Amino acid sequence: MNYLESSGSNSPNKILAKQGITAIGGIVGGLGLFLMSALPPFAGIALGAVVLIAGISGLISRNPADKKLGLIVTVAGALAVFSKVGIIKPLAAAVLGISAIGLLAIGVVNGVKFLYGLKRKRED
Repeated sequence: MNYLESSGSNSPNKILAKQGITAIGGIVGGLGLFLMSALPPFAGIALGAVVLIAGISGLISRNPADKKLGLIVTVAGALAVFSKVGIIKPLAAAVLGISAIGLLAIGVVNGVKFLYGLKRKRED
């Protein structure tokens, strides 16, 4: 059987690819949030503003998947900015840290699923 051809929307190849992409996105996103929280105030505000603007550009897209990703990126950028300034600094920093841990956990879980599925596929 040729594994490069997919037979439907729920084919094993598409599920495996989605798990791999989610794993990479979760791990990179979690590490990025940790990096933004560790930056000094000026650099954190500048990088958070860039992420916020990138997220807003995703929000104005017509594609629903882009809008969902745009919302996530916009919130991450806003949290990065608010974790460096203002009266809600401790709350925003805590939420940013929890979000980073959550993204890393999602990335690791999907990475394990991806590797398990890849191993199972090679055994076929």
